[in-house]
Amino acid sequence: MTPSRYRRPLMVLAAVVAVMSLIAVAAVMALAFAGSVAPAWITYTALYGLPVAFILMLLLVLDGVAARRRAGRAQQR
Repeated sequence: MTPSRYRRPLMVLAAVVAVMSLIAVAAVMALAFAGSVAPAWITYTALYGLPVAFILMLLLVLDGVAARRRAGRAQQR
């Protein structure tokens, strides 16, 4: 699916997106606890960041499974 040179940057990107989204969730909760409203960009980051990171990580897992299958078939021949 993806060449191995793209796996590590995608993994880092997914991790960064997940961490930023968790920070945004914490900010939204802290602002709500303080009685104010979070800016829209923080709310959007909190809402859409984790699903994007999850999809990226799922693609990386599926790519790893496909790479192992290809390697297993090459050894059988």
